[in-house]
Amino acid sequence: MLLCDIGNTSYHFLNHKHDYKENVKTFNPKTIQETIYYICVNTEVKKALDSLDNWIDLSKFIDKDKYYETMGIDRIFACEAISDGVIVDAGSAITVDLVEDSNFEGGFIYPGVEAMQETYKSISPVLDYPFNYKLDLTQLPKNSRDAISYGYLKTLHGEVSSYEKQIFLTGGNAELLLNIFPDAKLNPQLIFDGMKKILQEHI
Repeated sequence: MLLCDIGNTSYHFLNHKHDYKENVKTFNPKTIQETIYYICVNTEVKKALDSLDNWIDLSKFIDKDKYYETMGIDRIFACEAISDGVIVDAGSAITVDLVEDSNFEGGFIYPGVEAMQETYKSISPVLDYPFNYKLDLTQLPKNSRDAISYGYLKTLHGEVSSYEKQIFLTGGNAELLLNIFPDAKLNPQLIFDGMKKILQEHI
C-alpha cells in the first residue's frame, strides 16, 4: 500500500514502513503505475493528479462538517488518527488541535521555530539566538537567550498543557519540543496513521 502526503515543496511517500520524499518541482506522478492514496495541500499538484486514475484522493472520504472550511487537510488527517488528545504539529507553523471523543473541538496556529527566531532577529540583532529547549520553565530567565526562549516556549507550553490531555507531537521540529513536553507521544507518521484509518473505514 502506497500513501502520499503532498505539501507545497514535496511528495512524502510511505511504502509500508519505508518513507521517502520527492521534490514537487521535479517529480512526475505519472511515473508511478500502482494505486496511490494521497492527500494534498498544493492546488497545482491537485489539478494534475485529478486526471490520473491511480491517484486516489482520500480527502473525499472525510466528513468536512466536523472541521472548519479553511482547515488544512494535513491537520484534519492528523485529527482523524486519534480519538482523544492534543496534537502539536511542529512545522513551518505550529498547529495545535484538540480532539475529544473523536470530535475536533478546535485549534490554533502558532509561529514555527524558524519564523519566531526571525521575528526576534528583526527586532534587534542582539536577539538573534537559537532557542534553548532545555530551559527551566518554572524559573524566570536572567539572560537574553533564555529570555526569548521563555517568551516563546512558556506560552506554548502553558496553552497546550492547560487541556490536560495526552499530547501527540509530529512534524519536522517535534523532537525539539519533547524537551518541554517530556510526557508527549512522538509520532512523525501521525498523518499517515490518519490516512490508514480512513482507508480501513472506507476502502
